[in-house]
Amino acid sequence: MTKRATAKHKIDRRLGENLWGRPKSPLNKREYGPGQHGQRRRGKTSDFGTQLKAKQKLKGYYGNITERQFRLIYAEATRLRGDTSENLIGLLERRLDAVVYRAKFVATPFAARQFISHGHISVNGRRVNIPSYRVRAGDVVEVREKAKSLAFVLEATQSTERDVPDYLEVDHSKLTARLSRIPQLSDVPYPVVMEPNLVVEFYSR
Repeated sequence: MTKRATAKHKIDRRLGENLWGRPKSPLNKREYGPGQHGQRRRGKTSDFGTQLKAKQKLKGYYGNITERQFRLIYAEATRLRGDTSENLIGLLERRLDAVVYRAKFVATPFAARQFISHGHISVNGRRVNIPSYRVRAGDVVEVREKAKSLAFVLEATQSTERDVPDYLEVDHSKLTARLSRIPQLSDVPYPVVMEPNLVVEFYSR
């Protein structure tokens, strides 16, 4: 696991928002940034700062993916037909780690990335260990047999902390999920307000 993954709660405090809506977020107790200067009053944010924060929020939400990966996803979103911000969300939600997280097979996006890397997921019957793998509409994602009895998987599926979005058809008894359609921004159950239009503005400067 990377250093960024182990320090995931720092992302919450740095951005000043409970990104994943988790009860364990330190932001629930300390509504200010980390470090000795975290409680200082913040001045007015510039347009650039607002756009940068929007990008950091979206990038951080999906397991804090690297800047290079995120920029490549954005570049692909600009090449697709339609609204670039909607395309960006659709591409991010089609990542295999995002689907595994949304299906409630694991508790966090970071756990989803590790779970896939360890070979516990198959797509259409074939083992896939790449978290950034692009799932297509109609694909069936399944927890492999050897991992179906893992305690943290069973705990995640029974959690009431969040709901499965309606663009996924999930069977928790079989631990399978089918992506029925590519979601739009309004379909995605983000705990905080995401502004992909500002991300587009950031990269369009």
